[in-house]
Amino acid sequence: MDISSRHEERGEYLMVSAAVAASVGSNRIREVTGIDLASSRAGPTLTATLSVAAEAVGSLPDPPLGAVVAERGGFHEWPEVVDTSFDPEFTYAEPVAERRTVEIAHQAAYAARTLIL
Repeated sequence: MDISSRHEERGEYLMVSAAVAASVGSNRIREVTGIDLASSRAGPTLTATLSVAAEAVGSLPDPPLGAVVAERGGFHEWPEVVDTSFDPEFTYAEPVAERRTVEIAHQAAYAARTLIL
């Protein structure tokens, strides 16, 4: 999952989170089974960020079987709070396939944010 833009633009905030459900190997994506989005105009607090991310993950057609994966800066690097906010577990992208999946989420969130603005 990824969250696009937590900074103010034209006097308002707009965060868009994209969640991508995928089966992955260590170095490749095997299959993308779903993508969903959520948005929020709340300011960039940890609570608002977690909320929009959880909404996107929760909107996927099937609950994730594996971990919720994001890039390190996605949650202001507060893993102890983030770890307890997702079920199943939360982790940062490490293998190549996880990083590529986060890239898909990033592109989807960025494109949706651009369309909404």
